[in-house]
Amino acid sequence: MHRFAGALAALCLAAAATTAVVLAGPAAAAPACSVAYRLNQWQTGFTADITVTNGPTAASSWTLTWHYAGNQSVTSAWNATVRQTGNAVTAQSLSHNGALPAGGSVSFGLQGTASGTNAEPTDFALNGVSCGDTAPPTSSTTPATPTSGPTTTTSGPPPAGCAGAALCDDFEQQTGGTPGGRWTVGAANCQGTGTVAVDTTVAHSGSRSVKVTGQGGYCNHAFLGTSVSGSGVLYGRFWVRHTTALPAGHVTFLAMRDSTDGRDLRAGGQNRALQWNRESDDATLPAQSPAGVAQSVPLPTGTWSCFEFRLDGAAGQLRTWLGSAEVPGLVVDGVPTPDVDQQWLARAWHPSVTDLRLGWESYAGDADTLWFDDVAVGSSRIGC
Repeated sequence: MHRFAGALAALCLAAAATTAVVLAGPAAAAPACSVAYRLNQWQTGFTADITVTNGPTAASSWTLTWHYAGNQSVTSAWNATVRQTGNAVTAQSLSHNGALPAGGSVSFGLQGTASGTNAEPTDFALNGVSCGDTAPPTSSTTPATPTSGPTTTTSGPPPAGCAGAALCDDFEQQTGGTPGGRWTVGAANCQGTGTVAVDTTVAHSGSRSVKVTGQGGYCNHAFLGTSVSGSGVLYGRFWVRHTTALPAGHVTFLAMRDSTDGRDLRAGGQNRALQWNRESDDATLPAQSPAGVAQSVPLPTGTWSCFEFRLDGAAGQLRTWLGSAEVPGLVVDGVPTPDVDQQWLARAWHPSVTDLRLGWESYAGDADTLWFDDVAVGSSRIGC
């Protein structure tokens, strides 16, 4: 596979230390609210965990507003409906977390992009009353009118274990027929009949996933991709569901560009079992001997499977889990093991990946239909 045509700029995964800003009203009177804004940021993006604590006036629903001082842009969120117009942001409660008793708290989170200074907001207001003001009379519980703008949030919690992940996407924020935002859809070098689409009929969580209709033959491959940075330790996790058992021929459903050798690191199948493949020299993990294949596993059909990997570029190591169970044939541990990684370690290997692509590529005539959901990449294991 050649370089994915739509690869984005590399994303730095090193997160800064968590900080918190708490805004409260005057000590002489009960404040209308207080907000803890816990920021986790990296070079081009950030996540924020936001906890709102109500004052003495109960509310049946809530709206929190604030302004960003820089170029922050919210791209997704969870446990609230968030809209942004310019630097004005509005977060509204959902049906399951709207009731906010006096002194009660509610939490939600968001993810966004930013460059330069990423200062915490300082002008939070709950239901139209500044968190620096004293509480209004009990009857004043009507939420503020939402700021207009595109909805960029999900209706439920984020994918499992995503709190510290630099990439965390369950596709609930996708409103079009083709994945957008951080994702680029396409195929390298030649276009065929393979397709990538947002699907609302099958999902691992929420109500949306990405469906890849993969056809046989090289030109029919189709992927969605986004940039990552993986010169150090990189963990990945996604859920995948497919319809046709892995074939005897070589296929790929995951590809990452390795900038060290200018080719792809690929995961997929061969001889009806999962395998990794290094495009630069066509090394396989495990070796495609009967003893090697026996140390891998098939990818179940008609059900969601959790696929995880750990890539350590400096050490030249790779680990793989399916359904939280490590697959012994998909491990590169630095010590050559016959039928597993002896071929893989025939040369020095220190990968530095620049993107993550999910989809389908067949090097023969094998077709499959796949769904992907709850994709996450981070510097520590995310889990299923």
